[in-house]
Amino acid sequence: MSDALNLARERGLDLVCVAPQSIPPVCRILDYGKYKYELNKRDKESKKKQHFGRLKEIKLKARIEEHDYQVKLRKAVEFLSRGDKLKLTLTLRGREMIRQDLGRKTLARMIEDLKDLGQAEGNFRTMGRRITILVTPHTGR
Repeated sequence: MSDALNLARERGLDLVCVAPQSIPPVCRILDYGKYKYELNKRDKESKKKQHFGRLKEIKLKARIEEHDYQVKLRKAVEFLSRGDKLKLTLTLRGREMIRQDLGRKTLARMIEDLKDLGQAEGNFRTMGRRITILVTPHTGR
């Protein structure tokens, strides 16, 4: 070990223990700063290639105008084509609570328009004034 340390000092490099638990311990002579830089660079590169399915949310109203619906639909298509999961949330206001079927029809229309890009997971979930459903993108297309 001391011979390796002397050799590293002569070359102006560092002695790095790669596997200290093995018998005998495995060490390398290298520039430690450059080694750490390469490790960080490799980690960042591998993280770039990973795509975690982010959850995006689109909020709707029960009585939505056609143009507004089309804008929301375009955003939903963008999210699903990128591979993100989509949470559709419909908020009921005032007397719309009595006619929840109107809200469900709006959500069903959105799911029908998105069926080529994704599929709905489960049924509508009602929580107070909100009706939600999760849409996941199709895999392997």
